[in-house]
Amino acid sequence: MNLVGNTDLAFSEEQAMLMDVAREFCRDKSPIAAVRDQLETDTGFDAALWQEMAGLGWSGIALPESVGGSGLGVGALVPVVEAMGRAMLGTPLINTALAAQLILRSGSSGQVERLLPPLVEGGIATLALLDNGDWGADGLALRLGEDAVLTGSKRFVGDAGVADIVVASASRGGDAVLVVLEAEQLAGRLRPNTLIDQTRRAADIDFTGVQVEAANIIAGDRVAAALRDVRLCGALLVAAEATGSAAACLDTIVEYLKTRKQFGKLIGSYQALKHPTVDILTGMEDARSFVYHAATLLGEDNLDRDAEVACRMAKAQASAILSYAGDRAVQFHGGMGFTYECDAQLYIRRAQWTQQAFGDAQHHRKRLAALLLD
Repeated sequence: MNLVGNTDLAFSEEQAMLMDVAREFCRDKSPIAAVRDQLETDTGFDAALWQEMAGLGWSGIALPESVGGSGLGVGALVPVVEAMGRAMLGTPLINTALAAQLILRSGSSGQVERLLPPLVEGGIATLALLDNGDWGADGLALRLGEDAVLTGSKRFVGDAGVADIVVASASRGGDAVLVVLEAEQLAGRLRPNTLIDQTRRAADIDFTGVQVEAANIIAGDRVAAALRDVRLCGALLVAAEATGSAAACLDTIVEYLKTRKQFGKLIGSYQALKHPTVDILTGMEDARSFVYHAATLLGEDNLDRDAEVACRMAKAQASAILSYAGDRAVQFHGGMGFTYECDAQLYIRRAQWTQQAFGDAQHHRKRLAALLLD
């Protein structure tokens, strides 16, 4: 895949500092043993560790200073998410950041000032966008009636079980709106999903009969644009995480090739294993270039055509290379690679989830074709 049009790529001093801090933090706090300890827990992450991350200011990186954030924008969040992906660190950061962006980009000043400061301080938010599991589907199945009562459900809502607030997309009179619901309103309405990536948690939510306060309804011309932009931002952040996970998968592969012997020789000496390993390296570096190119183009305003192209390219490349890396990691480890104890399965599981989140590679390439070849 080749870049067409805008090829800007900048790496700011703030991003470099965040990357250094995030890599060290994730390396120290999320070794693979700690990741495995969380696989069977109810939440999938350490609540104390999440509060440490909030204390470092990560939950407010992309939010304006007026609500307590750093004012650095979504692009500055990319190196942090990449570092988390490399450490396979499961936390609500991505979902909280995206839900906050939905509110920031479409809410009134009063709603922004009321809803976002608690998230900067470590509150958890998530967004409910999927009506039927298809990221390419048009229309909104969740309905908000004139009496402000919801009808319908949403699927695969990430971190739904721990979220303080849920931001859901709905239709009211044919127009897209957002509703902000507190956890207490959704008690007993969650049906947990079983995900292939055990570092994550999600649930289907039945919203039927839930009354929405007028102050928690976000309507107007900016909602549709905000939904479009946040989907693209979500694709970018998942791509950044996948790129980090691909790097960790590559490390696992290389370490095994350097230590495993067969027929008296290190298996890393065989070209049949060398060449795919190099393919993973070059594919991962391509993905990083796409990711940071997209991060360069993101701003506070609505995403333009160049930013959309960059986000879609990043997601297509990153999800494809992580899938390939996970597959090769399992194959190179032989029979052991298929066991639960082998770390290779962590990466192939994440790859399968990453493929689908915010649209798979085919989804984005289909839309890139219209953007680039029309």
